[in-house]
Amino acid sequence: MDLPLIATALPALGWAIHGGVLARRLGRARRDPLTGLHTRAGWTTRAERILSTSPAALVLLVDLDDFKAVNDTHGHAAGDAVLTATADRLSAWCGRAGIPARLGGDEFTAITRHTLDTDALTVALNQPVTHAGTLIPVGASVGVCHRTDLPTPSLTDALSAADTAMYRAKGHGRRNNHHR
Repeated sequence: MDLPLIATALPALGWAIHGGVLARRLGRARRDPLTGLHTRAGWTTRAERILSTSPAALVLLVDLDDFKAVNDTHGHAAGDAVLTATADRLSAWCGRAGIPARLGGDEFTAITRHTLDTDALTVALNQPVTHAGTLIPVGASVGVCHRTDLPTPSLTDALSAADTAMYRAKGHGRRNNHHR
């Protein structure tokens, strides 16, 4: 055996293993453990890139209506089922055209490279979820901002406009609606 060669290779092997472990941890930190969606940290850089390069980009915010009541009435496992279903529905709607994320709690966001049918998303998000044999009603408010509505393509401005539209829909007491 060539001891000097082994002595030289061992630290390199150790650093390679350590680097792999750190990369996996970082990847998990950028993904929500419950839904598998990107977290805000994992989503923001990608969203900024899409917004700056896609003239027809669409940014939206989704907030589940009365989500606390789901947890209080049906339990946290049912709430988790609603969150997971919401993530799946948002992912299916985005497809390869965009990137969804869970911001935290019952708030989600997405960006798409081109305008998609937000009415279809709203219908999908408002479908009940079955958990442990119980049909759980789901309501979602959706706020939308088209890149063309912005004087300059800023993710902060797009999220703010989508947030305003979402709360406007909530304020009118009309679940299932979205506004620009």
